[in-house]
Amino acid sequence: MELNIKNTMKRTTIKIGDIFVVKLEDYQKYFQYIADDMTMLNSSVIRSFIEKYPLGRTPIFNDVINGEVEFYAHTSLKLGVKMGLWEKVGNNPDTGSTGHILFRRSKDYGHGSDGKRVELSSRWEVWKINEEFNYIGKLQGESRKAEIGSVKPPNEIVERMKTGQYSYYYPGFE
Repeated sequence: MELNIKNTMKRTTIKIGDIFVVKLEDYQKYFQYIADDMTMLNSSVIRSFIEKYPLGRTPIFNDVINGEVEFYAHTSLKLGVKMGLWEKVGNNPDTGSTGHILFRRSKDYGHGSDGKRVELSSRWEVWKINEEFNYIGKLQGESRKAEIGSVKPPNEIVERMKTGQYSYYYPGFE
């Protein structure tokens, strides 16, 4: 006996410029897929916007993408769609400039040689999208504003949109 099962899930095609909505408690926020970063595992880079919109209200996407950016991050877009955490709602080829976006990562993330968690790191690398990692040691000047550059699971993107921070531990800096 042959079993014929059809996939009833709609396939979502994702491309640079796509705009996604995240429905939170009593409002919704938006982010846009702006680049792929070969430096960080060829992951998708998004820019998340600070403005909150009433649930069910679809804003003009030009207004959304010209709004204030709250943060930049690396994530898996398809996984977020599959998990039902966000939905693709449009596309706008205007992804803004990316040359100013700076990411950081700690070379001693996790536990130090003494087995204790590293609370403050002075071993940082920074990079821009599709550029090499640059070891700088202590974060100084503009590098102190760099976003944590690891690839975030979709639920952490939602957490940051909701609370302004990620829920996981990452070393701080002086």
